[in-house]
Amino acid sequence: MRLLLDTHALIWAAQAPERLSERARNAIEDAANDVMVSAVSAMEIATKYRLGKLAVTARLAEHFVDEMSGRGFSFLPISPDHAQRGGLLAIPHRDPWDRILIAQTQMEGVYLVSNEQLFDQFAICRLW
Repeated sequence: MRLLLDTHALIWAAQAPERLSERARNAIEDAANDVMVSAVSAMEIATKYRLGKLAVTARLAEHFVDEMSGRGFSFLPISPDHAQRGGLLAIPHRDPWDRILIAQTQMEGVYLVSNEQLFDQFAICRLW
């Protein structure tokens, strides 16, 4: 199974796995699954850390690639197609980071690991 971690799921997987649902934790830990993190999560974590909104993520903010690689996660870059689809999504959701994750999930045919039930209305497969 191919999984894309929502930013909160990525942070919890790295720092507080007990906050993940059992199903999400098991899927992330299953070596048979390809667990991906989006470049947009790197930006979201770094931005929120810089603004003082995520003080506990200093290591992730400053060493994102090393931290994610060390966990065996792969990287999903943001393509122009992802950005275009995210910007054109006719949805009321305004968070630009979430819009990219939704677009990537739709276009890549992956499961989005997220506790955000709001995402269910955007024609994606969400795992929690």
